[in-house]
Parts: sequence; C-alpha cells; structure tokens
Amino acid sequence: MRHAAGAGLALLAPALVAAALIVGPPHLARAREPAAPLPRGAEAPEVSAPAPPDAGTPQTGQPPQPPDDAFFKDGKLDLDAVVAHFEDLYRSTSSVGEAELTVVKPRRTRTMRMKMWTRGREKALIVVQAPPREKGTATLKVDRNLWNYLPRIRRTIRIPPSMMLASWMGSDFTNEDLVRDSSYREDYAHRLMGRSQDPPGWLIRFDAKPGIVGLWERLELVVSDSGRIPLQAKYFDRKGRLARTLYWDEVKDFDGRRLPSHMRLVPEDEEGHRTEMRYLDLDFKVDVPDRTFSLSRLEQSR
Repeated sequence: MRHAAGAGLALLAPALVAAALIVGPPHLARAREPAAPLPRGAEAPEVSAPAPPDAGTPQTGQPPQPPDDAFFKDGKLDLDAVVAHFEDLYRSTSSVGEAELTVVKPRRTRTMRMKMWTRGREKALIVVQAPPREKGTATLKVDRNLWNYLPRIRRTIRIPPSMMLASWMGSDFTNEDLVRDSSYREDYAHRLMGRSQDPPGWLIRFDAKPGIVGLWERLELVVSDSGRIPLQAKYFDRKGRLARTLYWDEVKDFDGRRLPSHMRLVPEDEEGHRTEMRYLDLDFKVDVPDRTFSLSRLEQSR
C-alpha cells in the first residue's frame, strides 16, 4: 500500500512548487524510505471537437508555439498527452526564478518576494528577498528532507515528519506540499468528463487508485480549449467534500515556455483566506550547481 502525508497542492513553483512549490498532485505520494540527512556543504472517453486556440496569443517577438492541435489526435482530445503535459508544465532539469508570494487573511495581507533555485524534482532552495523583516528567511529541500533558516535567530531548523502539515511561510501551502513525491499518471485514474462551462474548457477527473492513501480522494481539473493551459483544479477530501480550489491565469512566456504566471489557492474551510503565487521571472536554461543545495549555502542566504 502506498501512503501519502500532508495536505497540499500541486504546482507551487518550478522551483519549489514545480520544483515543488511546483509539481505533482498534492498529498498523494508513494511511500519511500526517508532520505539520509544531508551532510553540511553538500487515463478516458473520446470527445470530438476542433481545437480552438487559447486566449492570449503570444505577442510578436515571443518564441513560436506548437500548433494549437498539438493535443488532438484524429479530431479527439489526446487525454494522455494533456495529462503528461500538465504534470511536466513547470518542470525542468534545473531552473532559477523570482516570484511574489501573497498571503491574504481577514485582518492581514503579507507579500514576500523570493528567489528560487531548483534541480530536478529533488532539490530546491527558496530565499526571501523582501520585505526587509523577512529577508534571508530560506527553505532548503533535498529529497524529502526540509530545512528552514531563520536569520533573526541565526538558526537552521530541520522540519520533522510531525510538522509536515504545518503552514509554510504562514501561507495556505504546507511543508508537505514542498516535499511530496507523487504522479498524476501513476497515482490517479483519469477520464475526460466533457466540456466545462465555468471556466470554459475541458473537464478532466482524477480518482485515486486502489492502494493509494492520502488526503485527496479526487481532483477535478479544467484545462483550456487546446488542452495546453490549466485553468482550475478542485480538490476533494476522502468524504467527497470540496476542500480547496486552485486557479491559474495570466499566461506569459518564460524562456520559451507559455505558462500561467499567477496561481491562487483558496481553502474552503477558512473564509477570507487565500494564497497567491506570481512568477516574475523563470529561466529553465540554466545550470544550477549541486553545491547550491547545501546547509552552508542555506545559512549564507542572508
């Protein structure tokens, strides 16, 4: 039996959340042995339809995009290709990016600017650059290990398993969202439900496969008419209750990739709460050395 821990989200950053905070369905992860401590320093019915273009055609000067029928085969949506594209949307061998994280609560709104480095799915470093009072606060992920550096007390804290469901940076994301390892293709059975009206697009349903234990029983994903861009995802718990909704918008070109630059996560059980991630810059054609993901580098982030 495969187990999953935590309560989280998918695609937070190509760095973290694709990296982590950017990558794989939230809170469904295959069980694996805990990684050793890091040494210091070191599937769908067929639906026929034409493939209309997405809104937001790239402006002159942007890299050419694949044809709008890239995810259609014999006039039908190629569901497997769409799911594979969605899962790998923000992934790359390595990446460097900048983003703004905004946490909204009834009585307070916080915005942080951060820089992120990633290498594959296993490694990510996120460093807060602003505001001044948060500057230097950092998170390091190596496999399923997670550390936070707190510059105010000049201390590095390793996040224990008991704290994986705790909030990350005071947001609606959790520590588990950063370290989970799961796959939409391997851990879920997927099927095309037909057209979605709100938002307009294709509705794909994912149901957790037998033997998967986790917070989410199913996921309902809406992608654009071309199948290229995710628009909305609804997460349902084991009792079939809607728990959270994730929205994507503001499609832009990043290093030759056409991606949503803005994500908004809204929990259903906390009125007035939401977390937004807006990518300002993403570079997927960059070499990030392995030494970037070390405890010594984490502590130098200040």
